[in-house]
Amino acid sequence: MTDTELIAPDDYDSPWKDVLEHAFPEFMAFYFPDACAQIDWAQGHEFQNVELRKVVRDAALGKRFADALVQVVLQSGATRLIYIHVEVQGQRDADFEPRMFTYNYRFYDRFGVPVASFAVLADDDEGWRPDHFGFEVLGCRQRLDFPMVKLLDYAPRLEQLEAESNPFAIITAAHLRTRSTKRDPQARYQAKRHLVRQLYRHGWERQRVLDLFAVLDWMMRLPDLLEQQLWQDIAFIEGETRMRYVTSVERLATQRGMQQGLEQGLEQGMEQGLEQGMEQGLEQGMEQGKLEGEIGMLERLLIRRFGSLSDETAARLKNATSEQIELWADRILDAPTLAAVFMQN
Repeated sequence: MTDTELIAPDDYDSPWKDVLEHAFPEFMAFYFPDACAQIDWAQGHEFQNVELRKVVRDAALGKRFADALVQVVLQSGATRLIYIHVEVQGQRDADFEPRMFTYNYRFYDRFGVPVASFAVLADDDEGWRPDHFGFEVLGCRQRLDFPMVKLLDYAPRLEQLEAESNPFAIITAAHLRTRSTKRDPQARYQAKRHLVRQLYRHGWERQRVLDLFAVLDWMMRLPDLLEQQLWQDIAFIEGETRMRYVTSVERLATQRGMQQGLEQGLEQGMEQGLEQGMEQGLEQGMEQGKLEGEIGMLERLLIRRFGSLSDETAARLKNATSEQIELWADRILDAPTLAAVFMQN
């Protein structure tokens, strides 16, 4: 098996959703600066995920990377409270324009206030640039024009994007680098290492670095050997910057698992021989540490997607096997509800 074959299919759905909620003002500032300047961000903003799902649940999803409905307040004017509807679309879709139109009037019908719709096109079709939908019949005319950005258009600014402080500049760069390195694992490794280094140079708070690293890590998947090399690089970067962010989380989970496994191994070593017991304990500890790290990551993603988790769900995660964690992680991308993630086959 070649390194190229080891690269898993790229998937952006959950990371786009996460980063939208993590830094929505920065999203608007980066992609739609004119609209951003008219919003009074000091008044706060509120995601309406429940209302969004009520409106869109009967629609075919297609290759959609993310969607969002956000309540904001305008700086001035007679109409102050509005809703912003965002679609991040991953591939050409003949139904995209009418869907934007339909969602816009459904939101208006539901809330009775203006709705601004925005589209981010993350597909590979240079010629596909939908920005309106309408019709005219018997003298009656309907039309929706919506602002649109195309991620491919940022390619000439790729190096500049990697140096900018807006998190969506880095996300856009990661998106473009991921697509350009589909057949080149080594090039992807180099690009991912460079982008991870950029996370540390802006002086961001720890949680923002962790959130953005999760996005990069999900987007830019690597073969196992290159992934191991990347973790060594991250440890070096954190040593340089004296910011133990990413590796501290991984290290704590691993050390905790190794400690538990080593203790178990030492108990068995009393009967089977101290050397054999310690070796077995170390192996068990490494496996346990890896599993705890996977559980922690899945728990964070579930909270971001569906909100706080019940004690029952937390206990289910704690007692899960590696196979179950992998299955649930695959389902989280498309599952409409938390229960759907954990449904029995």
